[in-house]
Amino acid sequence: MRRVLPVLTLGAALVLAGCGASPQTSPGTSAPTPSPDAVHVQPSGDPVEVTTGLTLPWSIARIDAQETLVSQRDDARILSVASDRSPVEVGVVPGVSHGGEGGLLGIAHLAGDGDDAWLYAFITTGDDNRIVRMPYDGDSLGEAEVVLEGIAKAGNHNGGRIAFGPDGMLYATTGDAARPDLSQDPDSLNGKILRMTATGAVPDDNPTAGSLVYSLGHRNPQGIAWDADGQLWAAEFGQNTWDEFNRIEPGANYGWPVVEGITGESGFVDPVLQWATSEASPSGLAFVDGTFFLAALRGERVWAIDIADDGTAGATPWFAGEFGRIRDVTAGPDGSLWFLTNDVDGGDRLMQVALVPVTEG
Repeated sequence: MRRVLPVLTLGAALVLAGCGASPQTSPGTSAPTPSPDAVHVQPSGDPVEVTTGLTLPWSIARIDAQETLVSQRDDARILSVASDRSPVEVGVVPGVSHGGEGGLLGIAHLAGDGDDAWLYAFITTGDDNRIVRMPYDGDSLGEAEVVLEGIAKAGNHNGGRIAFGPDGMLYATTGDAARPDLSQDPDSLNGKILRMTATGAVPDDNPTAGSLVYSLGHRNPQGIAWDADGQLWAAEFGQNTWDEFNRIEPGANYGWPVVEGITGESGFVDPVLQWATSEASPSGLAFVDGTFFLAALRGERVWAIDIADDGTAGATPWFAGEFGRIRDVTAGPDGSLWFLTNDVDGGDRLMQVALVPVTEG
């Protein structure tokens, strides 16, 4: 069931995003360029279980139409899940040291033939946060090798989402590791969105020569996704006032810890949308058929976000309070949406809900 709840913004306090009403909008500093007559989608019907018995799952990586992998944060297990069987362990990522919000976090699959297929993982070790990759043959993981190391770790604010972009580069979100000053330090890997090759090298066209930093001034981003035009967007935990949905531009500064939320302050990029932290605490982000879907932990809901032709964004909450904390979202089979529940009491689930088109105008 969709709940009609307010979206909070700095300029307009309470606007309902309900059935038959216009969703909340907020100004952005730069407008996306969606296609005219855009078609968006929204959930339809009740979500159903794909699999159960997961323990603190963190990330979903769809391999193909038949196979999906899920990471579990605390025990470092990678599970193969399907609707017609119980989860099957394909490996345990070595070197993971769970503590607080750290552990086995985001995963991403790089397709190939045979030994050329890799599973990437963002992990917390005894010394740092790092990205590793392991050959994956469809049955088990091979030996891990380091792609990037030396990202500062902490009990919280580790970031941890990784994904390959439409340009073939690997992107990673990193938190400030509870040291806000790192976010504004261009020489630090923390509080950033990083962009690298599949082997961890700096791409020639990164904003700063010799640097993996793609954008800076982030607190704890945990969601990244690209729209149909290849534009990168990110979701980010605020401190205690505003969570953010940002349009990411190469080399741009998103303000933390100097600013939080929409301020209009010169030198920083404002979010396109913001929420009170009680409404979101955003984690995974996915773009499916014209609509972004955002997993909310503290908010215990899935946000559907549509970008209008004028660059404003509207957000509508779905399933508020029905499934507990939501950690990740991804495109499911047959035009559906999948999402991971994430409650500390265990018994987490991978859920599926149908999506139906909604044409503007």
